[in-house]
Amino acid sequence: MPHSLVLNLLPQSPIPSQFLTGRHLHALFLNLVSSVDRELGDRLHDSGADKAFTISPLQAKLNHTNRTRISDHTLQWDHEKPIPIGTPCWWRISLLDDTLSSKLTQLWLNLNPAQPWHLGPADLYITSIFGTPQLTQPWANATTYTQLYEQASDNERQIALSFCTPTNFRQGNFDTALPTRECVFNSLLQRWNKYSGISLEPNLTEVIFPSFFNIRTSLAADSRSKFIGCVGEISYRIMGNIEPLIIKQINALANFALYCGAGRKTTMGMGMIRRMNMTKNNFD
Repeated sequence: MPHSLVLNLLPQSPIPSQFLTGRHLHALFLNLVSSVDRELGDRLHDSGADKAFTISPLQAKLNHTNRTRISDHTLQWDHEKPIPIGTPCWWRISLLDDTLSSKLTQLWLNLNPAQPWHLGPADLYITSIFGTPQLTQPWANATTYTQLYEQASDNERQIALSFCTPTNFRQGNFDTALPTRECVFNSLLQRWNKYSGISLEPNLTEVIFPSFFNIRTSLAADSRSKFIGCVGEISYRIMGNIEPLIIKQINALANFALYCGAGRKTTMGMGMIRRMNMTKNNFD
C-alpha cells in the first residue's frame, strides 16, 4: 500500500546548508527506521537492498528563495544559506510497500513531539504528520494499489506531469535528463510491477506522445557529486484507436507517480513528479 507522508518539522538550531543534501536526509530517514527496527534500518543502508521508499528535499517556509523557479510546482532542492532556527519546514516520505509502512506506523502512533531528531548538528522536532489529502499540502496522500487501479480513468487521454525536483534517467552506461515517454512511463511501470502485485501491459509507451512541455535542465550538487536533471511540466496524450483497458493502465501509472517518482536517486530527493490538472495548457 503506497503512502505519501508529509512531516512538519521545526529546527531548534540553524541547519547548515551542507547538511541539507540528499544523502544527509537519506541518513535521517534511516535513523527514523532504525528507531523502531534496527535490523531493517541496517538492511536499508545496504547499497544493494530493495529501497521501497522515496524522500523529498527539505522544504523551508521562507519568504524568499535562493533560486529561480521554472513553475509554482517545483520544489527547493538547493540551499545556499542555512535554514534559521525556528523556521517551519516540511519533508515528504513515500513508502511503497507494507513492510516499511507497518514498521513506521509504530513511530507515527507513538511520536514524541519533544524528541529531537538530528540533521547534522541541528536538532529537529517533528511537530505533526500529514498522511491524508490536505488543502494546503498536495503531497500528502494514501491509497491501495487496488484503489489506484480501479479508480483510474479508462477514457482520460491527457496525462499532465510536473517534474518537481531534477529528474534523470539511466540509459545503458549513461544518464539522460530528457523525459521521453519511454524513460518516464517505463520507470513508473517497473516500480508498479515490483510493488503492486497487479500486472500491466509491457508496451504501454507506444501510444503516448508529448503534446505540451515547459522544461529545462537543472543542477543538484553537493560536495561529492553533481546531478543534472529535468524540471518543469510535460503533458502527454494517448493517441490512436486504443482500447479502454490500455488507457486505464496508463492513467493508473500517472496517478502512481505521486508516490514512486521516476528515474534515479528518488531515495535522495530527486525525481519527484506528480500528476496535474491541465486546461488550455495551464496546470491547476
